This record gives sequence, structure tokens and C-alpha cells, in this order.
Amino acid sequence: LCPSSGINAEYGEFQTFQHYFKQINLRMVAAEGVVPAEQGAPSTAPADDYDAKCSLTIPIARPLAPKKLGKKLFKVAKSSSKAKCIRRGVKDVAKAIRKGEKGFVVIAGDISPIDVISHLPVLCEEHKIPYCYVPARLDLGQAIGSNTPCSTILITKNDEYKEKYKECIKGIKELPSIY
Repeated sequence: LCPSSGINAEYGEFQTFQHYFKQINLRMVAAEGVVPAEQGAPSTAPADDYDAKCSLTIPIARPLAPKKLGKKLFKVAKSSSKAKCIRRGVKDVAKAIRKGEKGFVVIAGDISPIDVISHLPVLCEEHKIPYCYVPARLDLGQAIGSNTPCSTILITKNDEYKEKYKECIKGIKELPSIY
């Protein structure tokens, strides 16, 4: 703490770590177009502003799916959810990958703290499973038909959506690798 002003030098204008994250969450909510109950004023950002959501992603969210690929991923996620060929959540996805399930992984890029999902890219690379990030976990949850946000999903192959699945795999493999 700065003795003269009472402001924490590490977090800039914020007094505590909680104040810092409250501001981050308010910015994320504004980017998603949802107005918290305590604010009451309408949001200035449109609900599907992809660039605003991308600006709020975590530093390790690479490769980040472009908008067009993101829409394809969400369509396949919806189809796989209906066909019951999906694994949802960090624990379930990690367990499925360790047991040898094949498919591709979609990870939300706005997860906090980062430690929750930081092991998934390494796990995917060890098992040669393609993966990519999408900007918002709220969108990922809505794509699979859930009312709650979802941090990660594993989509496995099925005949009902075989063509869309192949397009997504091809799109993910074409993304620039960070390694």
C-alpha cells in the first residue's frame, strides 16, 4: 500500500485485489451485453461484439478461433450436445482425454484464474488432440444448450454431424501454432 494515498501500487487505482476483479468482471459483463441488476443502465457494447470479447481473453488463450470458425464450433457443439457426444467441464474433459477419447477441445478464453485450465493445452498436445480457444465461456455454455457458462468442452465424432466436425478439425489445424 502506498502510505500517502492508501492505494495499492500493484493494482493501480484499486484498493484491493477484489476491487480489481470486480472491475474486470464489470467489463466482461459489458462486453457480453448483459446488464447486472445493481447497475440498471443499458450496456454500451452490443451482445455479439467479438472484438470486445477477444480483448478480455486471458494471455494464454492462443490459438484463438476467428469469428467464422467460432460460429462453426458453436454449431457443432450444439449438434454434439443433442447427440450426447460431448464432455463438459474441466474435470470431465481432462478425465476423458486421459482415458483416450478422441475429438477436439474448445476452451473458453475468459477463465479466471488461469490455473483452472492451464494444464489442458499441454494435455491435448500430449495426446495429439486439436484444441482452440473461443472468447467467452457464456457463449460456449449457450452453444451446448446450458444456462450456465461452460469453461471447456470435448466434442467427439458422430455420424450426425460428420461434415461439420471435419470442417472444424481442419479449421483448428490451420490456426497458427504458438510453438
